[in-house]
Amino acid sequence: MSAAARDLARAGGAMPAVRLLRGDAVKLTPVRWLWRGFLPAGMLTILGGAPGCGKTTIALSLAAAVTRGGIWPDGTRCTEPGDVMFWSGEDAKEVTAARLVAAGADMSRIHFIDGVSGADGDAFDPGRDMPLLEVTAEGLAAPRLLILDPIVSAVAGDSHKGAEVRRSLQPVVDLGQRLGCAVLGITHFSKGTGGRDPVERVTGSIAFAALARVVMVAAKVKSDSGDDGEPRRVFVRAKSNIGPDDGGFAYELERVEVQPEVEGQRVRWLEALDGTARELLAEAEADNYSEDGSSPGSVDAFLRALLIAGPVTAKSVMADADGAGYAWRTVQRAAERLGVDRRKEGVRGGWVWALQPYADCRTRHEGAEGAVPQGAARSAPSGLAVAPSTDFEVL
Repeated sequence: MSAAARDLARAGGAMPAVRLLRGDAVKLTPVRWLWRGFLPAGMLTILGGAPGCGKTTIALSLAAAVTRGGIWPDGTRCTEPGDVMFWSGEDAKEVTAARLVAAGADMSRIHFIDGVSGADGDAFDPGRDMPLLEVTAEGLAAPRLLILDPIVSAVAGDSHKGAEVRRSLQPVVDLGQRLGCAVLGITHFSKGTGGRDPVERVTGSIAFAALARVVMVAAKVKSDSGDDGEPRRVFVRAKSNIGPDDGGFAYELERVEVQPEVEGQRVRWLEALDGTARELLAEAEADNYSEDGSSPGSVDAFLRALLIAGPVTAKSVMADADGAGYAWRTVQRAAERLGVDRRKEGVRGGWVWALQPYADCRTRHEGAEGAVPQGAARSAPSGLAVAPSTDFEVL
């Protein structure tokens, strides 16, 4: 007996006891799926991705399928149609409604969370009013799906602290469990997390992804455009505690007229994809994100400005890139995109980088030794003189 237990016994207090439940008393129940493998009923699911991927449009496409018993992206049908509740802290209801109509939703089964009657300010606060929403949702004929956009708004405290995230999201999880309603939370990727495990990229504390039974992610594929010239996108599972955690679907976004002079965006689902989320996102984001989170446009502009006056030693490029906060692999990818000429100057010389027009000019005018004399002027392709430089000095 521990010292604390002995002291409690001497004081005449009741001895606390730990309850034990035998394993054979636990009733085994199958997972209820709203969309098998992707959207479990009564549980929290997270949908993450970079801005502009169409995460909300994806969520509304799933909502439309729920309202009409429609077809999921894998070709199966929603067998438990019902009501959808939607809360957004980002988009106007008119925009959201147009997207839902474009997706073919039964709008009589869509319920926008529009505020709290009798409350100060009248605004719905996901971090405070979830118990009230649960009471209201019990009055719906068949609550099947709740969408929170963004899910981070349900956290009353610091969204980067695991304990506060868990405490704030527990009412959300409880609502789903008690109503048997799937909960879909939408969030962004954290900046500068390209290449990391997709689950770790969810904004804020890792507790968001830890509480979710399923985590799904979306990304653009800029190098693979669709028929209309728009970038194709991928939607994949990154985590599942209750089923497969790989595979997904390609998709495109398109705009359609839902009534005169009113357009709505919707998803057009394409082929199924095989592979893990990390593999598929690495392929999808190769041209979109770098190790340091910078965009291709910014690093391309940096490198072009660095080389515009003429060739520069690789050592200088590396030093300047480090000073500007760009990862070396990021700069190397930019060099490949820009067609930068990278060559070694002689046996003992170092590596030199040059924009292709200058490299072509140098190839035409260099001597047999392949080195421009130190301090000599170089000619630009346009015929304009370029200032002398020591960039080709053999080290």
